[in-house]
Amino acid sequence: MQPPEFPPLPALTRAEGEFIDRYLEVVDQLGRINPAHADDTYRALRAAQALASYAAALRDALALMHERGEARIHSATLTRALRVLDGERRTGRITVPPAPTS
Repeated sequence: MQPPEFPPLPALTRAEGEFIDRYLEVVDQLGRINPAHADDTYRALRAAQALASYAAALRDALALMHERGEARIHSATLTRALRVLDGERRTGRITVPPAPTS
């Protein structure tokens, strides 16, 4: 049995790839901190501590894009990359779950 074949990533510049990777790292940490999903304070604390360095790496990736003259964020292309990299599930951990229906 073959493993499922994932769609290919769209063509990205190296800086765009770095931007997407760093963005998802920040998203993952925010998901661990989210009080609606967090299991315990220690795990949330560790994620909050890591968030600062991941946010700095995200800032650096965006600064590199800007320095290289990549002034536009091609949201359609980057959205496709996020979907391939499971971004919908990962960003879903940041949101507040819907209220239970009565």
